[in-house]
Amino acid sequence: MELGLPFETYLEQYRYKYLALYHAIRTAIHSGKLPEGTRLPATRKLARLYGMSRGSAAQSYDMLIAEGYVVSRPGSGTYVAEGIIRTDQPPVAEQSPTLSAWGQRLMSHREEYQEQASAMLLLEQTPPDTISFASARMPIEDFPYAEWRSALSYAGGRGGIGLQNGAPPEGDIELRRAIAGHLRFTRGIPADPEHIVIFSGSMQGLVLLFQLLVDPGDQVIMEDPGYQGIYRGIKLSGGNPLPSPVDDAGLIPHDWEAGLLVVSPSRQYPTGAVLPLERRRALLNWARKRQAFIIEDDYDSEFRWGGKPIEPLKMLDDEGRVIFVGSFSKTMFTGLRIGYAVLPPSLVEAVMQAKALYEPISPAQLEQRALARFIVRGGYGRHLRRMTRLYGNRYETLHQTMAAHASDLFRLHSGDAGLHVYANWLRSPEEYAAFQDAARRRGVMFRDASVYHRTPGPPAACFGFSHLDVAHITEGVNRIAEAWQDMQNS
Repeated sequence: MELGLPFETYLEQYRYKYLALYHAIRTAIHSGKLPEGTRLPATRKLARLYGMSRGSAAQSYDMLIAEGYVVSRPGSGTYVAEGIIRTDQPPVAEQSPTLSAWGQRLMSHREEYQEQASAMLLLEQTPPDTISFASARMPIEDFPYAEWRSALSYAGGRGGIGLQNGAPPEGDIELRRAIAGHLRFTRGIPADPEHIVIFSGSMQGLVLLFQLLVDPGDQVIMEDPGYQGIYRGIKLSGGNPLPSPVDDAGLIPHDWEAGLLVVSPSRQYPTGAVLPLERRRALLNWARKRQAFIIEDDYDSEFRWGGKPIEPLKMLDDEGRVIFVGSFSKTMFTGLRIGYAVLPPSLVEAVMQAKALYEPISPAQLEQRALARFIVRGGYGRHLRRMTRLYGNRYETLHQTMAAHASDLFRLHSGDAGLHVYANWLRSPEEYAAFQDAARRRGVMFRDASVYHRTPGPPAACFGFSHLDVAHITEGVNRIAEAWQDMQNS
């Protein structure tokens, strides 16, 4: 008996087949159409039934397993888990007509947030023998924990007296001074501590800026491909994101009819392209002509092991048009949710007032003070230099081994910064889908770059390398080559 699902209905709503299948099965479980204990079809049968690769069907099952909807029993099959709460009707919040427009937009994006969380969970739940290029994080064993612990102890004060004091909404002044000094020295940005606001991660800052600068229906320019969180943040704030093409030199300037642009010029995310000086100047000229603002996202460019120093847009800005947004989540550790924005003078008061509305007292006060101490005492700079050397070596290993064993499969984009490499697939889209499945069977994973594209593009992948030592990078690339050989022999 075949499993009947409203697959085509969900395929109209979601761009990818694995997401359509995931939502169709999850809805069937919630509605009671698939009772607990029901044995689900094998991935091979699902793939044939719904016209997708077996890897895509397996990815749908993996997401359902990660969220506890189904369980896999080795040698037996995949079953609907027990204890799933049946909800024949949608949650009341989805039906409520009293939600504001902002609330309705938030609810409409809930599924996307859950998908991202599920995908992140999957990256952390890979089998022990899997080599995963899908993530890109700092190896915690290389973090100077003793020095950081000392900074935390100092921040707490004698007997913990420092824990009693809160920071203003814009953040601890010592940290803002430390960030200003760091940016002046390393990036050439004439940052004023009074123009810096601290956020709980850079994404919080971006969304607050969108809410302040974007009226409902306003066009906001973003890169395509680009970070999907920016797209969601613009939509959630009532704006209309306008994806604009990226080539090997980064965002292509255009005379957009818009008042806000979000760009990552020092290292385009995810391709790694560095925006040439003439294009940076073209963007500033556009902002001057349109009386627009530019948000310069510097999320992924602190670790730079080659190339000449990059002049940030903020450094070149002489009219107060650029907002520079940075984060410590990649350079320190993921759990340190501290981001910041260097604002033009005209926006300082409005952003501080908005921040005060959400957070009258800035959170993570202890960590803010510790980070200020860590920067001022030189620990942060030493950490960056040490990790830059380490990452540079791993980057070279990835490039060399891919050139030796997989140059007929992927074209890697050259770069001199960041924690992953963007690679174009050199074969057909059909072969790419089959190759992902073959690689999974060989115990190697990488990130499908299609998640970063708002408009369809050729197949591509992202290979994170920062968390893998040289031996694991080499073994992972060997498995990639073996997976391709498996396909040729099948």
